[in-house]
Amino acid sequence: MNALGNRIVKLIETQGPLSVAQFMTVALLDPQAGYYATRDPFGADFITAPEVSQMFGELVGLWCVQAWLDQDKPKNAQLVELGPGRGTLMADALRAAKLARDFLRNIDVVLVEASPTLRDVQQQRLKDCGAAVAWKDRLEAGDRPLFLIANEFFDALPVRQFVHTERGWCERMVVATDGRLDFALSPVASNVTIEGDAPDGAVYETSPASLALAEDIGHAIARRGGAALIIDYGYERPGFGETLQAVGRNQFKALLEKPGTIDLSAHVDFTAIAAAARCGGARAYGPVDQGPFLEALGISARAEKLAKANKKDAPMIAAAVDRLVGRAQMGTLFKAMAIMPPNAPAPPGF
Repeated sequence: MNALGNRIVKLIETQGPLSVAQFMTVALLDPQAGYYATRDPFGADFITAPEVSQMFGELVGLWCVQAWLDQDKPKNAQLVELGPGRGTLMADALRAAKLARDFLRNIDVVLVEASPTLRDVQQQRLKDCGAAVAWKDRLEAGDRPLFLIANEFFDALPVRQFVHTERGWCERMVVATDGRLDFALSPVASNVTIEGDAPDGAVYETSPASLALAEDIGHAIARRGGAALIIDYGYERPGFGETLQAVGRNQFKALLEKPGTIDLSAHVDFTAIAAAARCGGARAYGPVDQGPFLEALGISARAEKLAKANKKDAPMIAAAVDRLVGRAQMGTLFKAMAIMPPNAPAPPGF
């Protein structure tokens, strides 16, 4: 057990078992040893679409520009990215957005990032981006039009897990046994309402943090205009099953092994995200598979143009397109969803 694991053991011994969501929060965001708070994991443990190719961020940036144009160029808008990683996506998006100078003159760029380590990386990446950039610890929509990007953000938000037993649905907890972390079920059934017939042992996952955030985004966009683009791996037909996973050095790991040194994530329930956004008053589009979405935005045409300008890089560009849109790669695993004002035109790609 590492240092953070030992601290979690002592916390449990003092205050009682933690929910899976509480454990995830500590393991990922502990200021001293949390996974995201203390390191730059991109590339070492996993790779995200913006790191695969500049085309991804460029198309996302142009998507935001088109949504802004379709809503009659609202002034004093915010362009916000949740969990911006190394700042690669925003850098590419802003470079593409220079095609619409009015857009850049009418938006403020905000990165929502809790990790001091990643903030430093983002500041270096964006120091010459041509736009003023501000950083915040959490989303503050305010009373301004909100254009929001969330790429592989919702999958890292904490989930609660419930297991069906003869007593009913019991929450899965993290406990301490002989100085080690382990899973156990709450001895008392939860009063959570879960629809559908489930056999004993079935697992149900839910992310209250995701739903609250989606409702807040929907509320802000419905009131003030804007658009949100959420891209993540997940599903659109809710059911029973465990998707929580741990990854380190591009390999699956035990969930409770060395907390703070491995990434924890779960597949996104897009149906629940859409319902939450609608509760906020907005309209949800999708989800659609990432492959067809990027094709609709013109990734093939952009790749062809890049290949002509950089002939020696043509094989690499073709490989990147295949990775982003291929059915056997990211093209179907990842999905895109848009959150829009109820009376706005349908956004590109949907």
